[in-house]
Amino acid sequence: MRYMIFSNRGIIRVLLFVVTVLMITCKKNDGPSVKAPDLSNASIAQQWASMTLYTFTHGKNSPTYSSRSLGYIGLTMYECIVHADPSYRSMQGQLSGLSSLPQPDAGETYQWQLVLNSGVQTILKLLYPSNDNINLETERTIDTLYQLNLIEHSNGVDEGTVDRSVQYGKDIAMAIYQWASTDGGNNAYRAPFDPLSPFPTGLSYWVPPTKAQTVSKYPLHPHWGENRTFNEANGQLPVPVKLPYSTDTASEYYKTYHDISELSKNITRTDKEIAAWWADDPTETVSPPGHSFNLATIAIKKTKPGLIKAAETYARVGMAVADAFICCFKAKYAYYNERPSTYVKHAIDTSWSPFWPEPPFPAFPSGHSTQASAAAEVLTDLYGDNFAFTDDTHTGAVRFPFSEPMQSREFTSFQQCAEETGYSRLLGGIHTAQDNEVVLAEGKKIGGNINHLKWKNQ
Repeated sequence: MRYMIFSNRGIIRVLLFVVTVLMITCKKNDGPSVKAPDLSNASIAQQWASMTLYTFTHGKNSPTYSSRSLGYIGLTMYECIVHADPSYRSMQGQLSGLSSLPQPDAGETYQWQLVLNSGVQTILKLLYPSNDNINLETERTIDTLYQLNLIEHSNGVDEGTVDRSVQYGKDIAMAIYQWASTDGGNNAYRAPFDPLSPFPTGLSYWVPPTKAQTVSKYPLHPHWGENRTFNEANGQLPVPVKLPYSTDTASEYYKTYHDISELSKNITRTDKEIAAWWADDPTETVSPPGHSFNLATIAIKKTKPGLIKAAETYARVGMAVADAFICCFKAKYAYYNERPSTYVKHAIDTSWSPFWPEPPFPAFPSGHSTQASAAAEVLTDLYGDNFAFTDDTHTGAVRFPFSEPMQSREFTSFQQCAEETGYSRLLGGIHTAQDNEVVLAEGKKIGGNINHLKWKNQ
């Protein structure tokens, strides 16, 4: 599995030993503060992005909750260092209900890497508390990364600046967390399925699957679409229109399900590899929005931007996928539309079954497609349309139905990547073309609204 930078107890012990040695041998320099810290290196942002995804694989997670987490973690990264460069603008006053954030003290010096280090550690542990959503070993791993960065970036910095920077990062994270707690999704990992929420039954409606990633009699997070979006404009987007139910063989509804039943008859080894690569089961992997977050890391590693642009990248992608899942789930529970397994068995072929296990929520529209398109729109705006890259998110992992490690995938643009993400769900037999095509366009709107926030002072 990817993101095993601190993947076992042996490595954790080594890191803890290194921290101990460094704390003994590295003493703070009581000389003058660093007035203009080097912000050209984005490695600390990449480290915390990887730690975030590592945490996803070791806690209670869902595509909904992980998307929300990425929005707040990315925003915290950005707000922790936005004041290091006067050309950048805070999201204060620009996001839904975020009227104010702590400000740096005028005339004081800050070590901005320490601010980010403290802020992200704080928000991550608030979103994934130990003994509730992660185990103590995972918490120790988070704290180990924090200590390593604290030691590295405190060297040569006076104690007052260190303390001030650490506290400012905590203040930013706490303010963002307090704002987050009112969005409708706080601690949603504790009750992902609501047995008291009724859902319709009968023709055209979703049926809880018996062969699923997670088997449940109830749909996942049926009220997620009521949550507050980061960008108010995304919360005002209308629900996309789906095809009307029909068993008439000449109807568009019949044809879109018939196409899936035919596609499955000729599925190739390559098709199965695509379906497996993009499955992103949140109980086993970094989840679909986590996959998009890793694409942000891939872009950052390739282009080597400064720390502020890297933080902006994580903030934009995080908020885009968070809003995408809210918009998507609003539509899912407006229709409770059935999966192909139900319709195909009823109207086309009683013996048919999908290649891939179904997720525990309605079909229309595709969450994978919505968030992938939103992330692609953001990343294209930041890094260009013709951006070739290698997706290594699951490289070396062994996933159903294969016994050998998966290979990396190559793309010529983020848009091409998003389109394959959506197509993978058709190959898996768990979505139809209507679930996909509509929200590839919706995702562009969602990502575009995130792009149109005022990120720079111009």
